Amino acid sequence: MSLISARHPTATATGTATGTATGTATETATPGITAATGRPAPARKLARGAGLGVLLALLATVVWSGSFVATRDMADTVPPVQAVFWRWIIALIAVAPFAARPFRRQWRTIRRHLGFVALASLFGVALYNTLVHQAGLTTSASNMGMIMAASPVIMAVYARLGGERLGARRVLGMLIAALGVLLLVGKGSLSVDLAAGDLWMFAAALSFASYSALLKRRPAEIGGLAFLFTTFLLGALMLAPAYAVSLAVQGGFTVGVATVGPLLYVGVLSSAVAFFAWNKAIALIGAARAGVVYYLQPVCVALLAYALLGERLGALGVVCTALVLGGVALASARGR
Repeated sequence: MSLISARHPTATATGTATGTATGTATETATPGITAATGRPAPARKLARGAGLGVLLALLATVVWSGSFVATRDMADTVPPVQAVFWRWIIALIAVAPFAARPFRRQWRTIRRHLGFVALASLFGVALYNTLVHQAGLTTSASNMGMIMAASPVIMAVYARLGGERLGARRVLGMLIAALGVLLLVGKGSLSVDLAAGDLWMFAAALSFASYSALLKRRPAEIGGLAFLFTTFLLGALMLAPAYAVSLAVQGGFTVGVATVGPLLYVGVLSSAVAFFAWNKAIALIGAARAGVVYYLQPVCVALLAYALLGERLGALGVVCTALVLGGVALASARGR
């Protein structure tokens, strides 16, 4: 689940990071070269790793698409900060049986890099999800998914600033997919009239892209599950004061099927499972390429919102969906 800098001295092409209990793949200084031997890595092994990375990014994208629908569904029943706080409590409980031992074993290393882990937790756990739940109060699930498609562009900018070459085909594919998203948000026009919730979602996209970029600098000696557990724990602690204020001002929420079901979904699947899959995908294929797969999210959200919430897609949605899918296919295609 880790992504470390291409300049990190302990990175290997397909091996595990030092101290990692999860078999986490990491990147090398030169793609296709193993750090242990200095010889070219087998092309078939690299292709398998890239394929797995795309599948994991797709899994996370589909699961997160469902979380926008769940977030919108409970927007009127659970205050945003309370929803996010319980999301991470549930996620902690879900990963604890698997992560408690690696966390204890690597605690000294985690403490040494606590500032970095706290920053990743702020952007990826506390801030991002609070902004998403806040947006759900005043915008549709479809718009939430579409606007989040802006985050791959930001990821690509971060990757380029970090020295990664994107390639003309990937850039063209991203632009085509972005055009489809903009037309969908603007209802056929490139002039977009944004509601307050849409602005919250743009802030969420920036926060998520920043988290994904930070993963590239994750210390190799911190294992995947230990890192996941620590970010969840720190995120819950960051949210605790805001949760207490919300409880005092807004009161609690009614516990029932309508609230517990969505909370379990966002806590177990959207948090524990999807974050693990996303971080592992970034380790295998990088933030920019994983971001290309993330463009499929507005399509998934629109389909789920139509099926579960009755939000219609329409002819324009079909055309824009084709643009998004075509752009993703172009940007994800591998050269010889």
